Amino acid sequence: MARDLYLRVGPATSRFRMTPSFIVIGGQRCGTTTIFKSLSDHPQIMRPPVEKGTDYYTLNYSRGFDWYRGHFPLRSSARLQSRGIPGAKDAVAFEACTYYMFHPLAIERLAKDFPDIKLVAMLRDPVERAYSAYKHEFARGFESESSFERALELEDTRLAGEIERMRADPDYESIAHRHHAYALRGQYVEQLERVFQHFPREQVHVMESESFFADPEREYASLTAFLGLETFMPAKFDQHNARPSSPMPQAAKERLEQHYRSYDERLEQLLGRRVAWRSS
Repeated sequence: MARDLYLRVGPATSRFRMTPSFIVIGGQRCGTTTIFKSLSDHPQIMRPPVEKGTDYYTLNYSRGFDWYRGHFPLRSSARLQSRGIPGAKDAVAFEACTYYMFHPLAIERLAKDFPDIKLVAMLRDPVERAYSAYKHEFARGFESESSFERALELEDTRLAGEIERMRADPDYESIAHRHHAYALRGQYVEQLERVFQHFPREQVHVMESESFFADPEREYASLTAFLGLETFMPAKFDQHNARPSSPMPQAAKERLEQHYRSYDERLEQLLGRRVAWRSS
């Protein structure tokens, strides 16, 4: 009831509310919830009061900008938020949506509304990400196949024509594209190329979950420096939304490793560095 009330009141008071200074755009099952919670601990950062992400630029764009802005805190509260840091500027707002980087229309829409916004992308070994996504969707009831290998086999058939439908109808929500793109979502280079078509590289911070969980203090400090925030370190970095389970089937792992080899090589060329999951 409190959530529904807030979402009714928010749009009516949108002109008094903040807009995001940066957005975590993905990817799914890459540690974005942990990053979101760690950033929310920063006294200079204000998160959406109800959800970590609005899905405005993917699923709710037709609702209009007042609906979107209604999800963010009031501007009057920003002046109070950062008082705990001497000399700090007013607090900034953000959201995190793991579908923004992958959705074919979201980045273009975002660039129209906020051409100067900063973006944060979190990547992970795409092989492990794919299996983690499958377990996540199966547990939530969006995946009916009990075999990961079978789900991979069905992916192309499930996704056939879906992007074309999404482009033709901005209100169309593709269940297959959102919940069954296990291999496709890990082709990060294609997604980042689209991001760089609409945003200059200096506005985009690309992280890798392997590096973050190996040395969270260093990666967090680098992220907050990119965002132009005052120095702050959370008391601890907990890992959220992990799903322990049986190991990935070896055949599926080998299939995905071969599939991603060329995409990872292109990704490294795009970023100008070795990605963490290939460094070892």
